[in-house]
Amino acid sequence: MAGLKKFVTRFFMYLVLVFTVVVSVFPILWVIISSFKTNAQILSSPFTLPTSISFDAYAYLFTKYNFLGYALNSLIVSVVSTFVSLLFYAMGAYVIAKFNFPGKNLFYVLFAMTLLVPGQSKAQPIFALIMNLNLYDNIWGLTLVYLSGGMAMSMFILKAAFMSVPKSLDEAAELEGAGFFRRFWSINLPLTKSGLSTAGILMFLGNWNEYFYASLLTSSDKNRTLPIALQFFNEAFSYDYTKLFAALTVVVLPGIILYACAQEQVQASVAASGVKG
Repeated sequence: MAGLKKFVTRFFMYLVLVFTVVVSVFPILWVIISSFKTNAQILSSPFTLPTSISFDAYAYLFTKYNFLGYALNSLIVSVVSTFVSLLFYAMGAYVIAKFNFPGKNLFYVLFAMTLLVPGQSKAQPIFALIMNLNLYDNIWGLTLVYLSGGMAMSMFILKAAFMSVPKSLDEAAELEGAGFFRRFWSINLPLTKSGLSTAGILMFLGNWNEYFYASLLTSSDKNRTLPIALQFFNEAFSYDYTKLFAALTVVVLPGIILYACAQEQVQASVAASGVKG
């Protein structure tokens, strides 16, 4: 009886897991496969494999539109904002994790509370700031806005990562004459690579896929990012599904590949943050 109960429990557990995977992965696979079909094949046989592989839709995107320019804009704003913000967040998380000072818990709570604030609610002051700085329709203005993206999650992950580094290492380094920055840069930072890479990947993906502020703060074609270009393609190729699916594939595939390569590290770091933070 116990064996039957265990079998039924495991069966339903795997059933739920399979259903979740299918619901999550199937739409993405369907879009990728459909990008190699013709429009007629998509409409007549939407769930079959393509009879032949054609890259015409991808060639059309890169020859008729500035797709490489859009991708480069997304890469610049995502990479620069991620690296700069990661450095500042790491220093802030290090101080909160390693030092006691008045208002420490208050600062951390305020950081965490930003998770509860919708991004759109900050649109008016951010727009006014960018206009006053003469950075409207400029990818560097968008990069400046993205610096604050993912702050709460990054502080949560990095604080736990720095707390996992034994304080005895800091004390020994201090006895040897190492100053604040030396202890941070040479001792703690190398030992928190897992947390840094996790926070960096999550911030990069968030900035790579961000649409609202990219549409609000840019207007010209040369400063479009991929999410904005995708909205344009959604309107331009509303009945040309092959090209639309090819554009979707180019936009979403880099993020999927990046997360797939680092998923174990991300999951392990987030789980550790939940236990230690």
